[in-house]
Amino acid sequence: MTLAERLGRYQTANTACKPVASGRLDRVVGLTLEAIGCRAPVGSVCKVETLNGELDAEVVGFAGETLFLMPSEQLLGVMPGAKVTPILHNNGIPVGPELLGRVIDGIGNPLDGLGPIITEQRAAFTSTPINPLSRKPIKEPLDVGIKAINGLLTVGKGQRIGLFAGSGVGKSVTLGMMTRGTSAQIVVVGLIGERGREVKEFIDEILGKEGRERAVVIAAPADASPLMRLKGCQTSLTIAEYFRDQGFDVLLLMDSLTRFAQAQREIALSVGEPPATKGYPPSVFAKLPALVERAGNGNENQGSITAFFTVLSEGDDLQDPIADASRAILDGHIVLSREMADAGHYPAIDVERSVSRVMPAIVSDEHMLMSKAVRQILSICRKNQDLVAIGAYKPGTDATIDQAFSFKPKLDSYLQQEMKEAVPYEMCVNMLRSTLGG
Repeated sequence: MTLAERLGRYQTANTACKPVASGRLDRVVGLTLEAIGCRAPVGSVCKVETLNGELDAEVVGFAGETLFLMPSEQLLGVMPGAKVTPILHNNGIPVGPELLGRVIDGIGNPLDGLGPIITEQRAAFTSTPINPLSRKPIKEPLDVGIKAINGLLTVGKGQRIGLFAGSGVGKSVTLGMMTRGTSAQIVVVGLIGERGREVKEFIDEILGKEGRERAVVIAAPADASPLMRLKGCQTSLTIAEYFRDQGFDVLLLMDSLTRFAQAQREIALSVGEPPATKGYPPSVFAKLPALVERAGNGNENQGSITAFFTVLSEGDDLQDPIADASRAILDGHIVLSREMADAGHYPAIDVERSVSRVMPAIVSDEHMLMSKAVRQILSICRKNQDLVAIGAYKPGTDATIDQAFSFKPKLDSYLQQEMKEAVPYEMCVNMLRSTLGG
């Protein structure tokens, strides 16, 4: 993509919306509005007349002359026969450096009470995919400030990796540690489907003032409509793409990819799409890779988007359909263990069950050998833990087991880290070398 084409993706902020012929609201089924008498393409916005003013709704499907609309807000004051006006050439969402330090909703409206966001450019929620042959290869590591990841699951600039965990094992805290410790110039955080309390807690306590200065937070909490949650994910990618196109290295943290899939499931089922896999319709599994593939490296003149997508494992089951589909389209996965979290081991990263698929290409041979050695030690300790605990194993019987258990306390100390502690990449490697005795 040339520089002219890259900048051409963004339109000026004063682009006008064009209304067309109006129709009327025929009926409401669940969260879906059905309108007749008007024509609009899928993905366009319509204004629906209500007792409380106009309501924005997006066209998510049609059947014959009937349009299926999904509202961006709660359905309040909607009346039979209400006027429905399609709006073509919508302005999109604001993009620019003015977004740094701000908190916005799924469609770009400010939530932080700091006034309107005035930018010179706006961008669409979706974008044209980058030719995979035009992307820069992943050749250098990205510092995220966490010893367990920097040392044993090294992440490369432009990598897309999943953070798999159940509820309450430290996903949000781990993401917050990355925002403060990363070497990326820009951080984009998408909080999708979270409890409202957790959104404020993440911004004030976990992200903090220092982390917020170079971050953009997109919040679409659990009580937001499915459309707003879906748009929140797309907005996060759009903003990350803008900064990547300006040549910045961007760290994108999206919590969570599962909420994106659930929002699309609600929308798809409401317009009549049949469920396929455990209640998820086929469109969910088509939209997941379309969203994930927007992250990654740009061309030689662009920066990178290194993305962490959290995936909720219901009952800590990694065979959940969304978890299984996500593993197939991501460049690695980091698993958070409930057992480790219950034991007070934070961050609760299960190194044995985690993998970074690009690590062999971005670290030295020595670093790779140290990582393999740690995995072997942890595996030996796990397999023989019960025997040692009940006294069935006598020290001196097997030199390999003895050596592994002698290293275990040092490794546990290396893998644990305080929430507000950030350890640079090179220091993580040197500490790992020292832990293994050179």
